Amino acid sequence: MPGMPPHLDPVVARRLLDVLQQRRAAMTDCLAALVALESPSFAPETQRPVQDMLVRRLDDIGYAVRRVDGRRTGGYLYARPRARSHAAQLLIGHTDTVWPLGTLAHMPLEIDGAEIRGPGVFDMKGGLVQMVFALEALHTLGLRSSVAPLVLINSDEEIGSRESAPTIRRLARLADRALILEPGLGPDGRLKTARKGVGKFTVTVHGRSAHAGLEPEAGASAIHELAHVIHKLVALNDPAGGVSVNVGIVEGGLRSNVVAPDARAEIDVRVPTPALGRRVEADIHGLTPTTPGTRLSIGGDFGRPPLERTPANRRLWELAQDTGRALGLALDEAAVGGASDGNLTSAYTATLDGLGAIGDGAHARHEFVRLDRMAERAALLALLVLAPQVG
Repeated sequence: MPGMPPHLDPVVARRLLDVLQQRRAAMTDCLAALVALESPSFAPETQRPVQDMLVRRLDDIGYAVRRVDGRRTGGYLYARPRARSHAAQLLIGHTDTVWPLGTLAHMPLEIDGAEIRGPGVFDMKGGLVQMVFALEALHTLGLRSSVAPLVLINSDEEIGSRESAPTIRRLARLADRALILEPGLGPDGRLKTARKGVGKFTVTVHGRSAHAGLEPEAGASAIHELAHVIHKLVALNDPAGGVSVNVGIVEGGLRSNVVAPDARAEIDVRVPTPALGRRVEADIHGLTPTTPGTRLSIGGDFGRPPLERTPANRRLWELAQDTGRALGLALDEAAVGGASDGNLTSAYTATLDGLGAIGDGAHARHEFVRLDRMAERAALLALLVLAPQVG
């Protein structure tokens, strides 16, 4: 339609979708090849073969790709079109998975009709394939965005983006928007417009050892005190307010006949707003011992702030809805408890998450991707890339 922006033009949408549907078999082959390359977060050397595949594809469509080595991770890829633009947007994905090496032996790669299964296929190698093929489709049709798509693919997202977070924040400050290729939610692939912030805390109790039979009164049990601490932590849960506090790891003591000199707990905290995060963080750091003779050492903070439905994020969501209509898609949204790199970008730029694959089973043995939905999802991303600045 004359004068219509390309991201809203049904003719452009149809051309992109046609190209991507014609490449469904190639998308399936690419995804299968990525899944066959196991790439757990804690095995940095496994990230290189996955990165090599992505580097080749991005290089073929005119992207300048820089590989940044990690210190304790597999590093990350940063790619940008060789043709310069005054404005930029950020596309983010990750190569690492939660599955240890050898998982393919008991959770094999399987293609069954319209579904593909295997470790990391849904979270989030399916999203990586859709990202690459969306950019390839734009290249094939000679469609260029006025907002240059910068690509950041890290290898430490599943362990908190420990090394890549500073770069993500730096790029987000410069970007008009961030599009996150984490999987969609549910059978319709709802986009994720809100995520809880995540805090990690450790409480260590220091007590005094003694013989549990001869002179227990001479000791101060760190385990007994930790039981009091856990009770206080559990009391911080507020399901109605969206606050969850989970004591996930507890360890301590020497032997059953020794009053425990030390004990510790690791805590996961999820909150929907920064204000609630500050309150819970203060409550945790403000814990005091109940058991005489014990003391507490407390560490930790919120590494990922909440992804909230800010005005900028709402504008991007509305743009996605309009864009989806050009493809005949009625998009829906969701708020989720899990975190992603979208939590990091949302503090600096408009962010839309969950643009990756449609399927189910993130971090679960039944993990799968709907192959029959990948083309439309890649077309949606391609159209969003074509959109003008959202401000």
